[in-house]
Amino acid sequence: MKKIVVLVLVMVATSTFTFAINPSDYGVFSKLSNQSTFTSLVNYLGADKNQADYLKEVFNVTADELQNAAKTGNDKLANNVVNYNLYNAKCILSDNQYKMYLKIINLTVNNDHNALLSKNNLISELSK
Repeated sequence: MKKIVVLVLVMVATSTFTFAINPSDYGVFSKLSNQSTFTSLVNYLGADKNQADYLKEVFNVTADELQNAAKTGNDKLANNVVNYNLYNAKCILSDNQYKMYLKIINLTVNNDHNALLSKNNLISELSK
């Protein structure tokens, strides 16, 4: 009986550790609020001034809230913040721009969390 209880406790502890927030998983969103990255993204998306202003606010809120989620270790809050970012980006951007935005997010996340938003790297990666 003791072995079963210990096994269950180990499984619970392992699953809690597995689902803990890893700030690097959400690093792409904090990078978006960086001015040079943001400018490159806006230029790539072909966003107008109004869209750029709204996006900047969304990215700033996203970065701040993800920091709060990481400090508290709140996975649910982190997921809600990501959903907030994606939902608002979808509302701000046209369908084509939003698809391009998702490509950037996915490409960055899938490439070991390295920002690929310099103009040359971005265009060469997207054309593959």
